Amino acid sequence: MSDNSPMQFGEVAPITENRSAAAPETIEVRRGQWGVRGSGDTSGFGGLTRTVELPGESARPYGSWFDTVVDILEELITDAGIEVKDVIERVVVDRDELTIFVTREHILEVTRWLRDDQDLRFELCLGVSGVHYPHAKGRELHAVYHLMSVTHNRLLRLEVTAPDDDPKIPSVVSVYPGNDWHERETWDLFGIVFTGHPGLTRTALPDDWVGHPQRKDYPLGGIPVEYKGATVPPPDTRRSYN
Repeated sequence: MSDNSPMQFGEVAPITENRSAAAPETIEVRRGQWGVRGSGDTSGFGGLTRTVELPGESARPYGSWFDTVVDILEELITDAGIEVKDVIERVVVDRDELTIFVTREHILEVTRWLRDDQDLRFELCLGVSGVHYPHAKGRELHAVYHLMSVTHNRLLRLEVTAPDDDPKIPSVVSVYPGNDWHERETWDLFGIVFTGHPGLTRTALPDDWVGHPQRKDYPLGGIPVEYKGATVPPPDTRRSYN
């Protein structure tokens, strides 16, 4: 099978060693099991150190059909009179999966190109997920879109970042209507505001809820729970680490 041929069902991209040209990006170094400092950590993991890293930008050739998709997308960007560097921040191939980091200003155009171009045909968006990296200054919030080409049997991931102090990313519901609920959920739990969404309301929490509980800076617990007449205090009030 040539690199330009669509993959058959059940096939995966061939593994290519040392594809990453840039060193992994260190987001945070976590110490201890719960981030506790001093003698308050009773978990026994006070000496644990873990580095949170994101894969670095990959070098060509990416392998499989990845080069073809990126080439076509870059051609479409250029034909629109836009600089590629203003749209694509970087391309990452990790664990034989393709991720294209796109600037938030152009996510709507990119999804439309990916859906409509006959050689791309990513007709289906499987949803958008949120990620919060509080130590990644200026791009703490990540929105991750999972696209599938039913025509070519391909999976592609787009990733868009936004800062905590301006958590806005254009909605792609006009391109992928099925993303309506997923954007609402991501706003509900992470606080990413999808501008242009037809009805950005909460999905899991009450409308008057304050905060977004899957952010890393959201307090643990905070609501007393009653069980068969007994009251269980919120987790963050059961033991003080101060």
